[in-house]
Amino acid sequence: MLLAASSPLTKIVPGLMIWTLVFFFITFYVLKRYAFGPIQKLIDERRERIRQALEEADHARGEARKLLEEHRKLIAQAKSEAEGILAETRRVAEANERRMREETEADRQRRIEETRRQVESETRRALEQIRAEVADLSLIAAEKVTRRSLADEDHRRLIEEAVSELDLSVLEKVD
Repeated sequence: MLLAASSPLTKIVPGLMIWTLVFFFITFYVLKRYAFGPIQKLIDERRERIRQALEEADHARGEARKLLEEHRKLIAQAKSEAEGILAETRRVAEANERRMREETEADRQRRIEETRRQVESETRRALEQIRAEVADLSLIAAEKVTRRSLADEDHRRLIEEAVSELDLSVLEKVD
């Protein structure tokens, strides 16, 4: 221990100590006035910028959440509208299909009715033609039977009798 006490670095010298303290306080004052103030100011400014950046990040996060929620709502709305459009399209397609069926059925019924009228008309025309031929055949047969020509009155009377005896109602009942 003797060595430590004999070293000039460990000796307490009052004058040196006072000058060390004076220079320490002068250095401290200069550092505080010219270094610590600007350094503290820089630290405070940086702290403020970091705080503002965090607030902006929180604000941006909030807006991002809000936008995400709006986006989800828009997607849900778009899906809803798409489903509505699909439903409307299906309804229109079904209505068009039903209308086409009805029009086709009406056209079919009209054609059936037209065909039925044509058949009835052709049947009436054929019956008139048959009556005319029966009348002519009757006249020819009557002439051959009587071997002479009959007067117009006789022709007419014989034709009417022959035609009235024929049962053409069976031919008229065509369904």
